[in-house]
Amino acid sequence: MEQTLWFIYAALLGTTTIGFLLHSRKAAFPVKFDLAVSIVTWIGLFGFVTNNQILDPLVWKIVFFGALLWDVLFAFKLKSQFEAEEPEAATGAAGTIFMAVSTVILLGPLYYGLFQYAF
Repeated sequence: MEQTLWFIYAALLGTTTIGFLLHSRKAAFPVKFDLAVSIVTWIGLFGFVTNNQILDPLVWKIVFFGALLWDVLFAFKLKSQFEAEEPEAATGAAGTIFMAVSTVILLGPLYYGLFQYAF
């Protein structure tokens, strides 16, 4: 059952990554870089889910910490962008808490899998 849930989660992430890839042709550099980071982390999650060693664990340790740092910085960059566009939508502590909680819920399993894969 657990393996099935991991496959479903990996499939959902892969599907959204492909969707962003198809619709990000005219996107800014940070969005394209985030897409590249997402693809690499998805490959790591795929290796974890299928129990196949794709690259050296040292590579995945670097990917884990680098991608985690990038996602945190990128999430707060997006939050500040939304605040500039719609000041009433995501301001103050409530907006920060919502952004943090949604990031943990959506990306927590990804980073858990990458951590298990790397270490």
